[in-house]
Amino acid sequence: MCLLLNACVAPEKMSRSMSDEEKANLYLQMGVRYLEMNMLKIAQEKLNIALSFNPEDAELQNALGVMHERLQQNTAAGQHYKKAVKINADDFRIKNNYGRFLCESGKYLEGIRLLKQALAMPLNNRKWFAYTNIGRCELKNAKPALAETNFRLALQKNTRYAPALAEMQRISYNKGQFLSARAFLERYLGVAKHTSETLWYAVQTERGLGNKALVEQYRERLFGFFPASSEAQQLKTAIKLY
Repeated sequence: MCLLLNACVAPEKMSRSMSDEEKANLYLQMGVRYLEMNMLKIAQEKLNIALSFNPEDAELQNALGVMHERLQQNTAAGQHYKKAVKINADDFRIKNNYGRFLCESGKYLEGIRLLKQALAMPLNNRKWFAYTNIGRCELKNAKPALAETNFRLALQKNTRYAPALAEMQRISYNKGQFLSARAFLERYLGVAKHTSETLWYAVQTERGLGNKALVEQYRERLFGFFPASSEAQQLKTAIKLY
């Protein structure tokens, strides 16, 4: 707690001898830190102070986009993401973020266009992010084959990327490839913890394979760890119907 209080007080004293650009960067870093802790109100305060010093900072505009998106203020989020790309069209992270946002807003073609631009950037050393986002966009756009291609490309770039592994678990199950779904889950659990969704697909996968013991094990975990989840409620309904 003392460290946080010091972090809040010290910058005001330090900022007196700084340029506007330096002040903006200081408050940007503070805002991002609070965003990471999901302390959105304080993050908003710090980022707005940064904005008053340097509104033409692409990273700041990107951070403001993230903040407004988390606050479910999508119009403002889109405006900040768009301005971030306009200020710095060469930052693959910003294009990846904006492309993902557009896809989640239903603007699939525009989102995929930006994500592919991010992929083509020579300095992009984390292409699995863009491939996974394209895959999710193609899923939303009812193109599962293209989605699978991109998830596999993501895993070629990073075999341990949990979001792509979880997506492949789901795709494999939906194709009736239960052994493949199980294998992707095992790989996923090597790098991440269960979610309600991975547990739900695990239950259905083992049911498809006829493994009653694992069905019960995964079912208990789903009800135990995520009792209020939509997946748990869905499974309860299915049990009653059965």
